[in-house]
Amino acid sequence: MRNSTKILIAVSGILFILLGILCIARPGAALFSMAWLLGLITLVSGVLELIAVLNAQRFIPNSGTRVLSSLFQIIIGCILLSHKLLVTASLPVIFAIWVLVEGVIIAVKAFDYKQVDFKYWWCVFLLGVAGAVLGFLGLRNPDVAGKTLSILVGIGVIVEGISYLVTLGGINRFEKRVKEFKSDVREAIDNYR
Repeated sequence: MRNSTKILIAVSGILFILLGILCIARPGAALFSMAWLLGLITLVSGVLELIAVLNAQRFIPNSGTRVLSSLFQIIIGCILLSHKLLVTASLPVIFAIWVLVEGVIIAVKAFDYKQVDFKYWWCVFLLGVAGAVLGFLGLRNPDVAGKTLSILVGIGVIVEGISYLVTLGGINRFEKRVKEFKSDVREAIDNYR
């Protein structure tokens, strides 16, 4: 995988973590302002993730879930940017659904990493489950105070960002194993000659 692709994954993870910190640090901020900022960051992150996944598709088993995830992020980002008043009223439910869906996708993706013997696949799985649980809690209590919701969403988005960074570690490990395999094959061919 190209270094530029790895950088895109890392930037997406860092953006999610920063977005989560912002949600926690400024819970009293107007949802109207948050809708625009969240929309922009979500859209950019979705585009970056889509580029990264398309560049790495041949290296990542079952990368279709990541394409789906990135397209979902792009759609959410566009909705947030184009319908601020509507979004302001429904922002808690939208993000609860998003965190829930992303959590499930991440938990499922963890088993792809298990198949390639990534040692910490279970971390990705636990982070995905944590994201799904936080999304479910947000859906269960949509009229919860804005402050509590901002904290829940912030934690959920931070979990998503951390999972991207853990995923990057899995990609690096997978690439290392591919290089070792190629080296072993070349050595076997040279020994055969």
